[in-house]
Amino acid sequence: MISFIKSVLIDLQNKNVNFQELTFVLPSKRAGVFLKHHLSSLLDQPIFTPQIISSEEFVEELSGLQNLPNTDLLFRFYETYKALTKEEEQEPFESFSKWAQILLQDFNEIDRYLIPQDHIFDYLNAIKELDHWSLESNSTDLVTNYLKFWKSLKNYYASYTENLLASKQGYQGLIYRKAVDNLEPYMEDCSGKNHVFLGFNALNSAESKIIQGLLKNDLAHIYWDIDKAFIDDNVHDAGWFTRQHRAHWDYFKTKPFNWVTETYSTPKNIQAIGIPKLVGQAKYIGQLLTDLTQKETKLSSIAVVLGEEHLLLPVLNSIPSTISKLNVTMGLPLQFVPLASVFEQLFVLHKNNPKEFYYKDVVSVLSHPSIYPLFETESGNVSVNLVAHITKNNLVYMGLSDLKKLVTEHIDLIEFLFQSWQDKPLIALKNCSTLISRMKTNLDGDKKNHSLELEYLYRFNTLFNQLSELNTAYKYLNSVSALQTIYKELLSSETLDFKGEPLEGLQIMGMLESRVLDFDTVIISSVNEGILPSGKTNNSFIPFDVKIERGLPTFKEKDAVYTYHFYRLLQRAKNVYILYNTEIDALKGGEKSRFLTQLEIEGQHEIVNSVIAPEVPIIEQKLQEIVKSDAVIEQLKVFSAKGFSPSSLSNYIRNPMDFYFEKVLGIKEFDDVEENIAANTLGSVIHNSLEDFYKPLEGELLTLEHLKTFKEQIKITVTKHFKDLYKDGDFTKGKNLIIFEIAQRYISNFLNLERDSLKAGNEIKIIAIESDESINIEIDGLDFPIRLKGKVDRVDQFNGVIRVVDYKSGKVEQNKLEIVDWEDLTTDYTKYSKSFQILCYAYMMRQNKRVELPIEAGIISFKNLNGGFLKFGKKESSGSRKKDQLITNETLDDFEVELKKLITEICSPELNFIEKDLTK
Repeated sequence: MISFIKSVLIDLQNKNVNFQELTFVLPSKRAGVFLKHHLSSLLDQPIFTPQIISSEEFVEELSGLQNLPNTDLLFRFYETYKALTKEEEQEPFESFSKWAQILLQDFNEIDRYLIPQDHIFDYLNAIKELDHWSLESNSTDLVTNYLKFWKSLKNYYASYTENLLASKQGYQGLIYRKAVDNLEPYMEDCSGKNHVFLGFNALNSAESKIIQGLLKNDLAHIYWDIDKAFIDDNVHDAGWFTRQHRAHWDYFKTKPFNWVTETYSTPKNIQAIGIPKLVGQAKYIGQLLTDLTQKETKLSSIAVVLGEEHLLLPVLNSIPSTISKLNVTMGLPLQFVPLASVFEQLFVLHKNNPKEFYYKDVVSVLSHPSIYPLFETESGNVSVNLVAHITKNNLVYMGLSDLKKLVTEHIDLIEFLFQSWQDKPLIALKNCSTLISRMKTNLDGDKKNHSLELEYLYRFNTLFNQLSELNTAYKYLNSVSALQTIYKELLSSETLDFKGEPLEGLQIMGMLESRVLDFDTVIISSVNEGILPSGKTNNSFIPFDVKIERGLPTFKEKDAVYTYHFYRLLQRAKNVYILYNTEIDALKGGEKSRFLTQLEIEGQHEIVNSVIAPEVPIIEQKLQEIVKSDAVIEQLKVFSAKGFSPSSLSNYIRNPMDFYFEKVLGIKEFDDVEENIAANTLGSVIHNSLEDFYKPLEGELLTLEHLKTFKEQIKITVTKHFKDLYKDGDFTKGKNLIIFEIAQRYISNFLNLERDSLKAGNEIKIIAIESDESINIEIDGLDFPIRLKGKVDRVDQFNGVIRVVDYKSGKVEQNKLEIVDWEDLTTDYTKYSKSFQILCYAYMMRQNKRVELPIEAGIISFKNLNGGFLKFGKKESSGSRKKDQLITNETLDDFEVELKKLITEICSPELNFIEKDLTK
């Protein structure tokens, strides 16, 4: 295959042109490297390199204007806006920038297509006058301001362009318009100089006029890269622009329209491959490259064309290790660099100038991989300790002074990160630059290779220098929020560029970088609707019908541009792999692209369709089993000596693996900040408050006077225990205040229940409150000490009958405290865990001879107070209404059998810990 560039050079050589006198104008800079390479292969003696420039560079040279970056243009436009707008009507820069970006894009389009400015702005104003929604003779302020905006557009444009031209600067559209104005004098001065335009397709009016002018005066050659299959098909979008040029350019009325090739019809291996998700495509590209390199395919003839720039990093990580040379022509946007999130988090932290910071924002900054190393000390890391303290003490909001009190080292760093920016961009910029310096110093002091991290720091240092220069020059950034807007704008446009050898190795590029270049094997990713082509986006103030009437580009032209690029990649290729995402994502792209459907319908090439899914091994859901090694048995002996609690035994009944992880391995649940008061905290507050009330009454009868006193002390007592348990957490507002009120209501309702019981003539004597119980148990077959321990919430005497009472802050129903078969007690956690716990308490109290049987044992549920004291009961059968609610020696003897059986199962070396399937 002869590439397009080489075929152009051969044609020029056959025409005996002097290459040294040529100026090659290309759609992109990248194509210039390939042009030089092909030119060198055709020459048999050295020559001076001809001038090779991109179309943007050529037009800039022709206009005599300097192209300004978007952010500079925005600031210059705000300068114009302020000069033309009354001070009381001026918008702050932050809100101005949101609509000004769109307006600048419209100015750009109007100038690139040489639309008479007065005409289009007057036209727009007239349309808005006609279709505004107010029918009142006297317009409201809203309507007046709305119409004033459209009337002002002409003045904005005139003043803005005048200021730019005065300083010999401009945006792309203005440069194009000025270049057209300068075309005649340029052509007079460039006698003997010849221009070669190659590989162009979609041309704006200014480009079209410039090229036609040079052609007409025999100062240029133009080479189209279009195939007969596209240009001769009147409805094929790939040839839409070239058909327009052929039909409407005066030059082609007398000159032939050459350079229509027939390479698209050559045999091709085209595969359309559906793959779920972006990462799936990246991994499959890696697999494809492995297969291709094993076939000894020349790497430089393979191009990976990425439809989405997000895919660059996953693809780079998926390239097989056998590929040692590659060239990435698309830059990595700075917004995807890990370091970007540091400054984003700092902006989030400081932009509203808060007096106190939300804990998640603080933890995000302290734990960020780029900041975390700055807190290193000889003994550990200050950041770790600080985050642990915030978590443990439920610090939801905290100020700088609070944070400084919590550390003894790196206080200066804490002050630097969390000192208020006072909503001043100058302070923000200075702090961000200083942070970069600190990070660099830290990396320089490390012996490891941090070349990539240092490159990131350099690019961000450059970015903040740009922001500082803009802020110094224009002084329009009057808040951190406005600075963040411009920071994001720069972040999305700036890239981290890669260095590589463009003529060697695998080529990775975006769709636009592929212009004019040809490859034998092409892999195109993300060929989905909404991505390729990009869809019906209309980021403009100019209505669609006005664009049609004035010849401005719409989404239809944009689709035609993408169609051309897509088909041009296929034109000379032999192997084409088209990848698309099978998972429809409404935000990033929908179903497979219409380009694929069009390829199939055209029928010129056979398309091999397939859907690829990653190999997901079928993992058998095997319940985990832990063999009780000698080390495990030793740990069980230690734990047995300390004592089994009813809750730990219940935990084993629920799932032996939970017991193993928590009690044998000592693994604790991850502690997080209790932003809202947790259920266990609420339960502890209720228990502790009732202990404060009832503990002094041990051995006494409960009276109505006692209950009256308790009710008066509810708020004070509950507040005290919330402060003890919730540490520095705030419970004066929001959900926490509701939970605080609920705790008081639960206790108040319980005291009302007690009051009603006394008023009904019942006698209640308090025997013990929060009584610590522990007993030793001897079990046949186990030759080490075993203890059972627990804390009984309350033991009282109700009309002469002793009751063992357990408080539950959740909801418990009576049927959860009734059993039929004793064996179920230690096997069914869901139904019988409450019964098991209260029987444990009764059993310990009998063994310690603290009570005389028979007794009652049960639960008071604070979410089911209407149920009163819910008693344990033994029934003959599940349908029986008859139940024995008195706990006798016989009851506890039966329970003892099951208890010992359970502890034997836990401690026996022969019985492993086997996970329970909790999904059933």
